[in-house]
Parts: sequence; C-alpha cells; structure tokens
Amino acid sequence: MSESGKSVWLAKLLVIAVVTALLAGAVLFVRYQEFRDSRLTVPDTGLVYVLTEGTSLGRLAHDLEQRGIIRYPRFFSWLGREMDVARRLQVGEYMLLPDMTPARLLETLTSGDVIQHAMVIVEGQTFREVLGKLRQSDVLQHTLGESDASDLMDRLGHAGEHPEGRFLPDTYHFPSGTTDITFLKRAYDAMEEELAAAWDKREEGLPFKTPYEALILASIVEKETGQADERPLIAGVFVQRLRKGMRLQTDPTVIYGMGEEYDGNIRRRDLLADTPYNTYTRNGLTPTPIAMPGRDAIAAVMHPQEDGYLYFVARGNGSHYFSKTLKVHEQAVKKFQLGHSHIKLPDNVQPQ
Repeated sequence: MSESGKSVWLAKLLVIAVVTALLAGAVLFVRYQEFRDSRLTVPDTGLVYVLTEGTSLGRLAHDLEQRGIIRYPRFFSWLGREMDVARRLQVGEYMLLPDMTPARLLETLTSGDVIQHAMVIVEGQTFREVLGKLRQSDVLQHTLGESDASDLMDRLGHAGEHPEGRFLPDTYHFPSGTTDITFLKRAYDAMEEELAAAWDKREEGLPFKTPYEALILASIVEKETGQADERPLIAGVFVQRLRKGMRLQTDPTVIYGMGEEYDGNIRRRDLLADTPYNTYTRNGLTPTPIAMPGRDAIAAVMHPQEDGYLYFVARGNGSHYFSKTLKVHEQAVKKFQLGHSHIKLPDNVQPQ
C-alpha cells in the first residue's frame, strides 16, 4: 500500500474511532442522565439509612449499590462530585423514600434533615419514672450510667437542686445519638421557661413566695387531678387551705414519701406515719415537688378558682365532689367512698 493509501486508511480509522467515542460518550451521557432522574429502589414505606462518621462519597456509592438502592455507583460518585457534596455529607439517620432521585438523596444527606425520634414526658410522672424511660431508650446515647440525682443535677449545671418536678412534660423530638443528659437539659430549660412565664402572670396575693413553691403545689395538683377541667378548683382548695393554715392532707404526698414501700395501697397507718412529705402530719408544702407538673397544672396554681371549697373527695369516676364545710365533706365521703348512695348532698357541685 502506498503512503497516500495508508494515510487515507489511517484517517478513516481515526474518523471511526472519533465517531465511536462520540457515540459511546452520548450513550454514557444519556444513561447518566437517566440515572440522575431515576428513582431509588426502596420499599413503598421508605427505608432508614444510617450515614456513619467518616463515610466517603465512593464508600457511600458502593454501600448503596450493595444494598440494591442504586444501580450504578460510578454514576452516583460522578453526580456527587458534580454537586460538590463530598465534604458536606452529614452523619445521621435518614429516611429514603421511593420517589427520591439520586440527586435528591444527595441533597438530603447534606441537609442534615435527619430522622427525628420522639419521647414523651407524661404529666404526673416522677423523676424516677422519667429516668427509667430514658435508660430503656435504644435511640438516646447513654452517658448517665448509675448516676444518682445529685451527680445528675451537677452535670446539668444545677448542683444542689432536687430533680423532682424540674422537667417539663411534653413531646420532645431529637435525632438518634442525642445524649440522655442533652435530653434532660432541654426538658429542664423548658420547665424553667414555662414556670418563669407563668409566675410573671400569676394572680396577686397567692400564698407562696417563689416560683419553686408554686411548682411544688402544681405537682400536687397534677397528682390529685383525674379530670383536667378540675385543676383550677383543686388548686383553689389547696390555696385556701394554705391561706388558713390548714394542712393540705393529700394522699399523693404520703405515697411519694413512702417511696418504694408503697405497694399500691395506702392505709391509715401510712397516713399517720410522719415523713417530710406527709401533709397529714406536717403543715405547708412538701420539701420538693412530688412529680412533673404539666402546663395546665402550673397555670391552675397561678390562677386558682377559689370558690370557697376546702375539701374534695373522689367520686369514683375520675372526678371529685367539692365541699365548703367539714360536715358536708364527711357526708360526701360516706356517699362516694362508703357506698351510702341515699345521702343527699348540696347542689354546689353536682355528681356526674
């Protein structure tokens, strides 16, 4: 073959190679675009994916391919570099949804929009119950160990304070890996804020001098209330008893003072056994709250409904009968506690 022939042949090969490369590039580009716009392979209900510390873009692509979530890890890595996300991936739990594209997934993994778990502190729970709930959580990071109340409050930055009543009942949302002490600090701060705001708006002339005394009474109201709309009335009874120098005489305080000795029953001897929390044997408020009071109980003691009632007794249906005199109260006890259904009571508060 002549030199000119060879040149023509080489030129043709070059053209073929260029065309082939262009076609391959075009096919690759089309497939890349299709990948970019494709949907993740996850269940209809979604899939929880945990992005761990130190995961590189390449490792992420490989892991997603291994788990069948994407098909082309190389495309995923290209997409990540195009979006400049390699150094912006944020550790955490993410919910992958079936309508997500790879691009949307990368946006999510760099947004920090992690799954939020929920935990509820229930009105009327004791600190021991709250702490037990935290220790059973498989989402929180446990750092407290067997810390006692004193150590725990010291770690919260409130050394010397008693923990009972200090954490606001509410539903708290947090990402996986949140520490138990962080959770408690958030609930503590929420209670401080709630109590301060309620104290600033309180009625004038209430028989307690500090927000903490109000918190103590709110915890007692919380434990005595079975029907939410009765909180202001029950608070009114206790406020008027405090004004008159009468003992509060409320069973939940006795139960709290019994601690682990309480077996579900409260007997006459328990009412007579003196403890710092026995409001049958001691005047005034208990030394500390006896539970975690909610917002409504706090509001009730700041704005009690004082209708002259000094006594109340459970009706057996979650509500109470309120009385202004001891004589009527004793009759109400016979009617609702001892089953003397024939007893007629004043119409000031009708049984439901």
